[in-house]
Amino acid sequence: MTALSVLQLFDPIAADMRAVDTLIRERLYSDVVLIRQMAEYIIHSGGKRLRPALVLFAANALGYRGGKKHHELAAVVEFIHTSTLLHDDVVDESELRRGNKTANALFGNAASVLVGDFLYSRAFQMMVNVDSMRVMQVLAEATNVIAEGEVLQLLNCHNADVTVAGYLQVIRCKTAKLFEAAARLGAILTEAPPAIEQALADFGIHLGTAFQIVDDVLDYSADETETGKHLGDDLAEGKPTLPLIHAMQHGTSGLAARVRLAIETGGRDDFPAVLEAIQATDALNAARSHARGEADLAIGALQGLPSSVFKEALLKLTDFAVSRGF
Repeated sequence: MTALSVLQLFDPIAADMRAVDTLIRERLYSDVVLIRQMAEYIIHSGGKRLRPALVLFAANALGYRGGKKHHELAAVVEFIHTSTLLHDDVVDESELRRGNKTANALFGNAASVLVGDFLYSRAFQMMVNVDSMRVMQVLAEATNVIAEGEVLQLLNCHNADVTVAGYLQVIRCKTAKLFEAAARLGAILTEAPPAIEQALADFGIHLGTAFQIVDDVLDYSADETETGKHLGDDLAEGKPTLPLIHAMQHGTSGLAARVRLAIETGGRDDFPAVLEAIQATDALNAARSHARGEADLAIGALQGLPSSVFKEALLKLTDFAVSRGF
């Protein structure tokens, strides 16, 4: 699915997304020049805005008519996400994201960490304006779990003994938790029954898990011009992602040993050998199949929602999450 089709997918919330973009620009303003410079760079660096879209889709699917609070929370979710990216790129020593130089490559690690902190604190300022203790509980928990996921991922780097369960624990904390929170917020804004709120939360966590698994697949199979990052970045950082775990579990002892060594040492020198192991064990298709299973669970979670163009868009968004790169 192309970038154009993503825009088509967002068509039912196009006006809301424009309002969120305007709000993001307003709330990013600071008297500190460096913050303004980095904010402008971040705004123009692209991104699908899937997480804020989840807030808008969920709220609209449940008939939200409460003013502009869904715009505020969509912007909050995007700020939290962006702050984690800034910190991620410093930890991972990344130089490329979405086809552009990372903020840390341009402005330095210290500036990226501090502006990431600014975005976190600005997000909490904004969520207070919504005047809902439940909203603050959900977002406070989400940011804490995301931080735990980041630390878990750091501990897992260069550890070739990470299991599928350990891998899933990381991505459910690090990535899927914000998807879960975004979808849940739409239900909270509409004061939906607990069962509906939980259904949307389940949708979000399964969607986020599927999305991240496919991201990890694309690190070994995508066109760099489409992903906007270098192939093999995960391997260079020693990250034991699902394709690598599958290759070690299902490959010959020789192939498994190659993958294990590559994870433990990091770098890109072993990328051809690892790619050979991945292809020999059909690891990418196995990982995509796992992602498809998560997507099916996400779709199932939406069955209780009333029919609408917004529910339909959420279903299509789920298909998009697992069809990228095909």
